[in-house]
Amino acid sequence: MNAHGSSRPTHLAITKGHGTHNDFVLIDDRSGFLELTGDLVRGLADRRGGIGADGVIRLVASEAIPAGRACLAQDPAAEWFMDYRNADGSLAEMCGNGIRVLAAFALRLGVWDGEGDFPIGTRAGVRRVRRDGVEGWFAADMGAWRVPGGQRALDAGHDAEVKIKGLGDPRRALSIEVGTPHTVIALGDPLELANADLAKVPVVSPAPSDGSNVELVVPMGQRSDGSGVVRMRVHERGVGETQSCGTGACAAAIAVGLWAGDDAPDVWWVEVPGGTVRVRTTGGAVELAGPAVLAFDAVVDLDALAGR
Repeated sequence: MNAHGSSRPTHLAITKGHGTHNDFVLIDDRSGFLELTGDLVRGLADRRGGIGADGVIRLVASEAIPAGRACLAQDPAAEWFMDYRNADGSLAEMCGNGIRVLAAFALRLGVWDGEGDFPIGTRAGVRRVRRDGVEGWFAADMGAWRVPGGQRALDAGHDAEVKIKGLGDPRRALSIEVGTPHTVIALGDPLELANADLAKVPVVSPAPSDGSNVELVVPMGQRSDGSGVVRMRVHERGVGETQSCGTGACAAAIAVGLWAGDDAPDVWWVEVPGGTVRVRTTGGAVELAGPAVLAFDAVVDLDALAGR
């Protein structure tokens, strides 16, 4: 029993990690005993009273939770599940940077031997991660993407408008789903990108039923090998502006490729404030590659965290 007369644990071992400075608190809960409440997530993610993070990721056995069991039905090899929460405690389908960091975490724990593909269950379905050719990088199969607005949105190049402080009139945008919902806006130059104020939540119209991440992108031309370059900033639902967003980088590359037409590259380098990731589009699927860093381990006093 702890000081409050409860049998709950008083301390929690965590690992802090990040992918291009999109940062996460990682929890090894392979036994499935931890109750990951909204209060706990908000406390851990608090940058002043907690560890500080854009989100919290729990590694748990897929068979331990309903969403995981659904993934096992899809792919019996998906033994482990990525239970991801945004910093505000809300559930999220998955996270492109986070799943790479989770793969690095699983590798260190010995859950994955680093050979071949590592299938991970998520609320967006099963995703497979592999080691990339670049040292410290991992590549994740992000599955199929789609344009919710269908052919009409594709023909018009947009299906929404977004009001963002610092950019004047509302801007046209295209909705893209990559496991999570995104709304992508093309800007004219890097100065516009710098002037956007993402401290305030962008207003998307029509408002998506489950909210949306909003990406501001500036196409920056091509590299000598023909791959494309995009510069991006992002406001993530339930978090705010982050240094990077993996699914957002995929959505940005897909949108710019759609706007560019049939001659668009299949490979895009997406520059975000926290670094650079690589997006590869093939048919209706997309792969995200980038670094995954495990920064430190810590033990959190849960009673002190609750009183933050």
